[in-house]
Amino acid sequence: MATRYSPCVSERQTPSRNLPFLWLLSDARNDAGLEDALTALPPGSGFVFRHYHLDPKQRRRRFDHLVEIAGKNDHLVILARASWAEVAAWGADGTYAAPGCELGQRLATGWLLTTAHDEQELAAAATCGADGIFLSPVFPTRSHPDGEALGPERFLALANASTTPVIALGGMTRERAKALPWLRWSAIDGLSSR
Repeated sequence: MATRYSPCVSERQTPSRNLPFLWLLSDARNDAGLEDALTALPPGSGFVFRHYHLDPKQRRRRFDHLVEIAGKNDHLVILARASWAEVAAWGADGTYAAPGCELGQRLATGWLLTTAHDEQELAAAATCGADGIFLSPVFPTRSHPDGEALGPERFLALANASTTPVIALGGMTRERAKALPWLRWSAIDGLSSR
């Protein structure tokens, strides 16, 4: 039986913009299954294209291929570590960056997603006008097995205090998402085909 955590789902999980509830993040380790994973996501989900392991030309080719699949499924596509000029040139919907990054002139319709691990980073993300914050790690992760996880209670305390919509990240799976009373969540391995 799955563990249930409290408190209940926060009203802050529903912003004025339609920020997706489910997010897939790309990585070298889930690259081979991304086509299937993108197709399996519910329509209107989110996809953060990272692929830091590829050289610039390979990265652009891989993005162009995956964005076509994402588009067919009405997914929001976010380009990681990208300036607003790159977001526009690549045809992405927004950027994923560290809070406070200098990205250039913001696109009027572009999404700004950031990452945070504590109260200070959550505040920095809100200050820079983030539309959503990936708060991590909720649980221990394969990429950082010895890193300290927030745990469900700490995650919920931070997420409920945030004035910006929060997306749970780190060790998330469908089973953990069902047990954690938080609507927005994301994964690398947890949503990828094996």
